[in-house]
Amino acid sequence: MYSLKLLQVQMFFSRSGESGFMTSKTLSHLKGDTGFPLRKITIAQALDQAARRWGDQDALVVCHQNIRWSWSKLLVQAETLAKAFIELGLVPGDRIGIWSPNNCQWVTTQFATAKAGLILVNINPAYRLSELEFALNKVKCRALVTAHRFKSSDYIAMLRDLMPEIGSSDPLSSDRVPALEFIIRMGDEKTPGMLNFDDLMKRGKKLDGEKLKVVENSLHADEAINIQFTSGTTGLPKGATLSHYNIINNAAIGAQTLALSDRDKVCIPVPLYHCFGMVMGALCCLMSGATIVLPGEAFEPGEVLDAIETEQCTAIYGVPTMFIAELEHPSFSSRDLSSLRTGIMAGAPCPIEVMKRVANDMGASEMTIAYGMTETSPISFQTERDTPLELRTSTVGTIQPHVEVKIIDSDGTTVPIGTQGELCTRGYLVMRGYWDDEVRTSETIDSEGWMHTGDLATLDEAGYCRITGRLKDMIIRGGENIFPKEIEDFLFAHPCIQDVQAFGVPDARLGEELACWIKLKDGQKVSEDDVREYCKDQIAHYKIPRYVRFVNEFPMTVTGKIQKFEMRKAMMKELGLD
Repeated sequence: MYSLKLLQVQMFFSRSGESGFMTSKTLSHLKGDTGFPLRKITIAQALDQAARRWGDQDALVVCHQNIRWSWSKLLVQAETLAKAFIELGLVPGDRIGIWSPNNCQWVTTQFATAKAGLILVNINPAYRLSELEFALNKVKCRALVTAHRFKSSDYIAMLRDLMPEIGSSDPLSSDRVPALEFIIRMGDEKTPGMLNFDDLMKRGKKLDGEKLKVVENSLHADEAINIQFTSGTTGLPKGATLSHYNIINNAAIGAQTLALSDRDKVCIPVPLYHCFGMVMGALCCLMSGATIVLPGEAFEPGEVLDAIETEQCTAIYGVPTMFIAELEHPSFSSRDLSSLRTGIMAGAPCPIEVMKRVANDMGASEMTIAYGMTETSPISFQTERDTPLELRTSTVGTIQPHVEVKIIDSDGTTVPIGTQGELCTRGYLVMRGYWDDEVRTSETIDSEGWMHTGDLATLDEAGYCRITGRLKDMIIRGGENIFPKEIEDFLFAHPCIQDVQAFGVPDARLGEELACWIKLKDGQKVSEDDVREYCKDQIAHYKIPRYVRFVNEFPMTVTGKIQKFEMRKAMMKELGLD
């Protein structure tokens, strides 16, 4: 046997002339370039630096609230709220939740908690009572900042249902959420037992900054500052705990990849509660001086197009379904989007035709594809702005600086280049762990610091990564392994199919059978038999779907992640397998 050291002969590949990565000649093992310096600063320090450097320039534009703040103004807003938090008795390390769609209060809270050393807990705006109760109790939130309502969710009514004691004691004392003492509500109305966000800001303005200075001087970059609940397909959500160091540096590297500067404006229709919006959005702008542009509370394609046109945005973020909705909006052809240059598309594979239209019709010729996960702060791979179009749709790019990855088989052995296996990540970007959950942390991060992503991937000799599926998504039909992405890629080439999702359902004889949900293009008609005939003699017989259903939409999270477990549940119910 050859020694591992001999097999791992290192080769260097250039990355846009500014950075590079090291890759094994024969094994799927990469190390990102270390020439890009990592910064050992807190988010509070980064905001101070931004205000000194770009003080009068636009930091935050919130279109639906008619807000336009400079970096100096954003700093003042954050410090004012931070002083009020400290005056309430909140101390560094306390957890404070935010349950709200995108707005200026969300951004203010994000930076105020960083100033005060409070760990911000991002709560999904779509959560219902049981999910909210779990999140608040899991991390023992002492305070919650909440919107009044969002879409069909009346947050105030839900909180009263969860905690009928609201208004009967000060601070709050609840049987079901015992750690929670303060609820801070947005909006003009006053609710007994809750603090009003604007009133808290008024209180903060009257306070001097001495206590805040003491707190800020005590903070360290390696300390936890953010908890984000992962939207796993099984089990209870896990609270990925991230430090200043994790997310500040991931944002700085992301900004460098996009070549963002204080001349850029980034349109952010993705939710701030997710890493995409909070880190790649707000913090990327913080580290580059670019303007944060929030087009609306939640994604609406017309509002996104309005924001790009009105604010002359140079970058746009989103998942592929968002870009498709923008491209198909009735007013798209009449819009002036000539300011667009770059952006990030992530969260799902991008069909090449969509990328072509984004580059040519939207004008975002430097659009990038990014890959990562909440637990890795989030980005570990990203295409360059000049990566060829085919590679921007068939891969997730090359490794980011200061990141190490390997692909392993079921025995934990690093596989050869081009061989599929589980992608593992190591480096500054790996979370501190799942909050108060040592068991699931140890199941995910091994003793050598490798984060086991659960994603199946391959690496090629040039260092490009292809995500080929999820370990848990793999279907085993009669002993044959079926990877859903392979089936999806094949069916996507059908001229009448707009999108497809493949997944497994239980089968008494074969263990599992393949099911596909298909969205057809407008005006197209295709039958189940047509789909199977299209597959016949083109793919192996066991890969031909047993069940085919035509749908208008797929179940998704608010961040655009497809929820295959919901499709599986629906199919099992339909087939009488539940």
